[in-house]
Amino acid sequence: QVQLVESGGGLVQAGGSLRLSCVVSGRTFINYNMAWFRQAPGKEREFVASITWTRGTTYYTDSVKGRFTISRDNAENTVYLQMNSLKPEDTAIYYCATGGGGTAVVQYRYWGQGTQVTVSS
Repeated sequence: QVQLVESGGGLVQAGGSLRLSCVVSGRTFINYNMAWFRQAPGKEREFVASITWTRGTTYYTDSVKGRFTISRDNAENTVYLQMNSLKPEDTAIYYCATGGGGTAVVQYRYWGQGTQVTVSS
């Protein structure tokens, strides 16, 4: 079984920064991508960013390009999401996911419990 635990969320003013972390434990899948999704109140969960474990190739949704950076530490089984220039519309619960690939929720098998990010205007 794979467990994912996110941390680093909180309340920040618009223009500020946060760094989310996701530690993966249990049975790890070295060839699987890691991804961040988010879900705002009343909206569906959406893809934010992903990174491959092997080459570290990254993908971003258009709304966060240039502001967010996904990275990973394979030795520590940890993936990060550095979020800069935060906007109120970035407010959401952020989820870490693995055991799959792509940009759709159904493509990932394992999920963390989520961490709340709130950006005030």
